[in-house]
Amino acid sequence: MKHLRYFDALAQQGHFGRAAEVCAISQPALSLQMKELEDILGAPLIERGARQISLTPLGVEFAARARGILQAVEELGDLVRASFGPLTGRLRLGVIPTVAPYLLPRIMQDLTARYPALDLRPREAITQRLVEDLTEGRLDAALVALPVSEPGLTEYPLFEEEFILVRPMRDAAKPVPAPETLREMRLLLLEEGHCFREQAISFCKLGSAVPRDLMEGSSLTTLVQMVGAGIGVTLIPQMAVEVETRSSDVAVARLPAPRPTRSIGLVWRKTNPLASQFAQMAEMIRGSAVGAIGSGRAGLAR
Repeated sequence: MKHLRYFDALAQQGHFGRAAEVCAISQPALSLQMKELEDILGAPLIERGARQISLTPLGVEFAARARGILQAVEELGDLVRASFGPLTGRLRLGVIPTVAPYLLPRIMQDLTARYPALDLRPREAITQRLVEDLTEGRLDAALVALPVSEPGLTEYPLFEEEFILVRPMRDAAKPVPAPETLREMRLLLLEEGHCFREQAISFCKLGSAVPRDLMEGSSLTTLVQMVGAGIGVTLIPQMAVEVETRSSDVAVARLPAPRPTRSIGLVWRKTNPLASQFAQMAEMIRGSAVGAIGSGRAGLAR
């Protein structure tokens, strides 16, 4: 199992140095372990280059089988944990970037209070990466925008929240623009890969005709600061209003009906034996979200 775990890390990282860091061992020790594994099998798995490695044809197939074995072993451990009742031990929780800064601190506080034996290990990443890591067993559950439409995953809806318009303070008294009007304005969006970007594009009915002067940012904080500088307008989730606008010279407003919303939920593998515990955890997260969304409403009322 040790050899399989090390090889799995190397196959994912494609580099001995990075894989050694993931495994918390030295690079020479990892190289020795891989040589031992190849000696046991009597066949090469790795092509060693000057700067990175690649897998042999056997190595590619071996990596896929090894990942399945490791995932099955992890689920055996989860089966034992499930028999204990409340959640205990390591829990790898993924969270998308447009939720993590506003909800994750509350989640960690509430979950550690409820489950003192829980070792919560959060990871922030875009949806595509979280779903990939979840499917391949590198995460136990993930908090994402629904639907993800992966047949191997259970989706547990938690709450819905509105998209809020953020514009320069000088425009505070102007009528709130309709979606077709937003298309004609300089719209600031998150860079490609963020699901919130795609949802905003859908609401504004931009389709494939994204304006040339559309500007992108790597975070909601960046977008709101750009709006404060008078560069354009943006949309942010309701839970982000209180945090992102308190130090910016911007105005916020609810959009006209039908207002755009997104659904946030918890997802996990259907084969995970901890499904009933994850459902209980999801209900706790739902309660944690009430405060975050309530802060967003308070920001709108200012």
